[in-house]
Order: sequence, then C-alpha cells, then structure tokens
Amino acid sequence: MSNVAPIPEGFATITPHIVCEGAAEAIDYYKKAFNAVEIHRMPGPDGKLMHAMIQIGDSFIMMADAFPDWGCVGPKQLNGSPVYLHLYVKDVDAAYKQAVDAGGTAKMPPADMFWGDRYGQLTDPYGHIWSIATHKRDMTPEEMQAEMEKQGGCTDAPKQ
Repeated sequence: MSNVAPIPEGFATITPHIVCEGAAEAIDYYKKAFNAVEIHRMPGPDGKLMHAMIQIGDSFIMMADAFPDWGCVGPKQLNGSPVYLHLYVKDVDAAYKQAVDAGGTAKMPPADMFWGDRYGQLTDPYGHIWSIATHKRDMTPEEMQAEMEKQGGCTDAPKQ
C-alpha cells in the first residue's frame, strides 16, 4: 500500500486549470497583477507550455497554452468565458488598480456590495475574467436578501 496522499500537500480539492494563448506571457502578467509566484513550467517541443503552475496567495492555478488541434482552447478563441476566477485580498482597491495597471481591462470598479464584500471585476489580457474582493461584513442570507432588495437587485452588475 502506498503512503502517497490522494490530494497533494498544499492543494485544495478544486484547483483551476486555465488555458491561455500565450501562457508564458500570462504568467508574467499574473506576477505583476496578482503577485503570483511561478512554481514550475513544462515547455513542449514547440516552446508552448504543456503545463505550468503558479501560486497566488494560498492557491495554485495550473496553466497551459492553447492547443486547438487537441481541442484545448482559451477564452479568446471562445469569444469569452463564463468562468470567473475569484480572488480575495486585503485591499481590493489597491489590488484592482495593480491588475489594471499591469494590463488588465477594467470591467467593474470596486464597490460595496449587498453581500458584504467590496468587489470589482476585470478581464486579464488573455481573456480570463477576475472578480476581486475584500470581505467587509459578515451577513446572514436574510440580511443579504434584504440588502439586495433595498438596492434594487444586481442593477450595478456589468452588462455583457
């Protein structure tokens, strides 16, 4: 019987694995935008990244270049993505500015939200959407519902 842990040390049970056109450049962006640390990269014979891993805060993100011939495509080839990567930080305003200054596109500037977070959204240069938040208030589901109704629902959400 093996003593290998079924979930590797340091990993959560869900780890995003994103595809980018230009994964090596995306790693550089994530370093500037989110203070990512590169864990490793495995280039393929053509120089594209077959696999890479970065760490942002206490979380890992696996990455690969797009390989359309294998059915592996990124959000730019799909004209967007329905998946958001959510990042909690100590200061959402500073983190949002850092990510936009590094080359991200502002989508929704940080604002106080009915669920108790200060929250904003941006799109990185590789087509991935990031929501960034700082938790400000602990609220019950009932309090969130009341605040949402008081504010008129999600009317401040960005239009697609």
